[in-house]
Amino acid sequence: MILNHLIALTFACIIDKLIGDPPNWPHPVRWMGALIHKLEQVLNKGRYRKLKGIIKLFIVLLAAGGITYLIIKLFYEIHPVAGILAEGILIFTAIAQKSLKDAALEVYEPLTEGDMEEARLRLSYIVGRDTDRLDEPGIVRAAVETVAENTSDGITAPLFWAMIGGAPMALIYRAINTCDSMVGHRNERYIDFGWASAKVDDIANWIPSRLTSVCIMLTQKPEHSPYEEAWGILLRDAPKHPSPNSGWGEAAVAALLGVQLGGINFYKGVISNRATMGKPMVLLEKEHIIKSISIMNKTVFLFLLLLWTGGVFLDLAFTWI
Repeated sequence: MILNHLIALTFACIIDKLIGDPPNWPHPVRWMGALIHKLEQVLNKGRYRKLKGIIKLFIVLLAAGGITYLIIKLFYEIHPVAGILAEGILIFTAIAQKSLKDAALEVYEPLTEGDMEEARLRLSYIVGRDTDRLDEPGIVRAAVETVAENTSDGITAPLFWAMIGGAPMALIYRAINTCDSMVGHRNERYIDFGWASAKVDDIANWIPSRLTSVCIMLTQKPEHSPYEEAWGILLRDAPKHPSPNSGWGEAAVAALLGVQLGGINFYKGVISNRATMGKPMVLLEKEHIIKSISIMNKTVFLFLLLLWTGGVFLDLAFTWI
């Protein structure tokens, strides 16, 4: 079955590369979001909110994994090729390589024309921070951070889980990630209800984020430092991030490009002073957005090779056993 999963997830990457995420197509993540929103409205009140958050997470994961499993089972019963194709299409809905690239380019393009207002507006579509007063380095930093962080969350992590358990695990991962993004916030409303979503998301991303950072570091030679120093920057700075996983992608990209990410952001006017990632050997400029996209594309390719190597080894090991 692992070999089937590998073929399916590779097929998914090819589809994503060709068409991305057409805006008017039905998408499982939208349905997950609608279910999460409805459950949050019903359950996030009164006492035992932490327990209710666990129940909400269980319902969402059961729905995502169960429905996907039934679809895949039906197609595999028709023919193995039909099953692989169905898996590939479903895994495709869990990854976002082309969408991430396109979103970053939509920020880059107005920067090349000197249109700061348009660049700030387009950036606001993909980040939660305030963008209305950012200068060019601030816009570039936000765009590069988004590409670096979401290389794992949006591409390699769902592919990792797809290798382990096919389309059902890829969609379960996407459901975990969606729950975390919607209710996994540390504020008064979600601190208890979103606790389980945030914890499970941390667990689901622990291995993929670190494997992704290794692949990032292997994509190219560091631009402004020797390899030893770049690896030292990664190991020093990745654990500084508030998230146990997000810092690995950001620190790796910062180390390769010789820039500094992180620092001060504003959210609805409230300051947030995050730890910095990387050593500022050069100032951030718009071309770093293009370089971050290139790193992302090479990283995904290397990650696919890693999955194929590991998956074929496991498949042979299970056959011998």
